[in-house]
Amino acid sequence: MIKLENHLGTIEISQEYFANLCSHAASECFGVAGMVNSTPTQELHSALTKSDAPDKGVRVRTVAGGLVIDLHIVVTYGVNISAIVKSIVNKVRYTVEEATGFQVAKVNVFVDAMKY
Repeated sequence: MIKLENHLGTIEISQEYFANLCSHAASECFGVAGMVNSTPTQELHSALTKSDAPDKGVRVRTVAGGLVIDLHIVVTYGVNISAIVKSIVNKVRYTVEEATGFQVAKVNVFVDAMKY
């Protein structure tokens, strides 16, 4: 659960919701071939269930009242990685802030693989 407090009270949103939101926003960007498991727990879960977890490649945490989002992606061969990463950062930040109203402090994008 992600918890943030404001003048109206406490807001709690599930980790799964954020993971789905971020994953969907990142996957829509040109040049993104997919998401990669980012933690050993995600690796184990996908191996046991033989399906993609909703939080595959996404980690969301709160730091000093803002959200920090880590994304692990696979890019398509031949595209400009710098441009892809900038596009993902902008798209994910905008999508999360519009959908939840939470301030996104940082979006970290890790390019873990390249698909031909």
